[in-house]
Amino acid sequence: MIEGKRFMVIAGESSGDFLAAELIRAIQTRSPNSTFFGAGGERMASVGAEVIVDMTRHSVIGIWEAILNYTKFKRLFNQLIRLAFERKPDCIICVDFSGFNRRFARKIRKDLIFCRELYPHWTPKIIQLVSPQVWASRPGRAKTLAEDLDLLLSIIPFEKTWYAKHTPRLHVEFVGNPLIDRHANIAVSSLPSPLPLISLLPGSREAEFTRHLPVMIGAVKKIRNVRPVQFSLVLQNAAWIAEAKRLGATIENGIDIQTGTVAESLSHSQLAIAATGTVTLECALFGVPTVCMYKTSWTTYQVAKRIISVQYLAMPNLLAKEELFPEFVQNRATADNISRAALELLADVQRCDQIRTKLKAVVESLGSPGASVRAADAVLNLFKTS
Repeated sequence: MIEGKRFMVIAGESSGDFLAAELIRAIQTRSPNSTFFGAGGERMASVGAEVIVDMTRHSVIGIWEAILNYTKFKRLFNQLIRLAFERKPDCIICVDFSGFNRRFARKIRKDLIFCRELYPHWTPKIIQLVSPQVWASRPGRAKTLAEDLDLLLSIIPFEKTWYAKHTPRLHVEFVGNPLIDRHANIAVSSLPSPLPLISLLPGSREAEFTRHLPVMIGAVKKIRNVRPVQFSLVLQNAAWIAEAKRLGATIENGIDIQTGTVAESLSHSQLAIAATGTVTLECALFGVPTVCMYKTSWTTYQVAKRIISVQYLAMPNLLAKEELFPEFVQNRATADNISRAALELLADVQRCDQIRTKLKAVVESLGSPGASVRAADAVLNLFKTS
């Protein structure tokens, strides 16, 4: 049992808020007197963390969006830096949100060097949960991570080997993927359905919802012109429902709207149309063949296509090292392309069975249940050896 520690946690999006809450809960079982504060959302607050800044309301994606919101994020950044130096936590845990958190860890380290005489006894452990995707672009940033972090907790299996090759002095632990635990008790429906069900998963951020949903609804109409199909649209925010209906997500178009978890929809689905991202791993967990898409701003895309070195965007494709899920990015992410790929999958039972078989190997690579427990142990072990 580790004596109580003070943890500052920074989770910048709803997915990070979820991960942070799971990790906090696991640490609490091993160190009951520990306290938690920082930036996050409702899930962190629900497990007893003092959420001083609700960062889940401020998530953006893409370079252009970040530029537009620079002043706001700079203000939040400075507020959290001041908070860290005021409260002097034993440990700072940065959860996902890599652009913000990478700079945050660097700022803490630099300021402590320059102001060491003012803080002679404060040497916080700095941990990152979920690796920045430096293996996909700008690998040189791995060196900075090694300078700033005491521990990197990875949830993707190939990352530990990648870092061992590129930055061997960075302490990296692959703890497994929390999605395994999150969906462990949800069974895939085996009940026959009168019509094939397709899950529509436009993404968890508002910018993704705005760009992806009109294309998806266009694909829905084209699919329904060819064969009868029902659709389940899963929205992360109930405030988006009115706009979704305005765009055509209605019962008349065969679309039922749900909010919250994707699990219920995927457990009954024969196919999904999804934004590339974590949700594609959830599709893999449920063995659902998926058509993937991604659209971003022109500026972000122009930069990204010049620096991203990986062949695929969807994580199941990266882990399988082949395109199990068809991907359509930017100008190729059209209603015509997506509907055609979806109809081809619906018509090809053998191909779908082959995809499901290969997805089992992808899921097995994500590790066994207990990711948050292993992450908590790795965090607390830093204090055993210090």
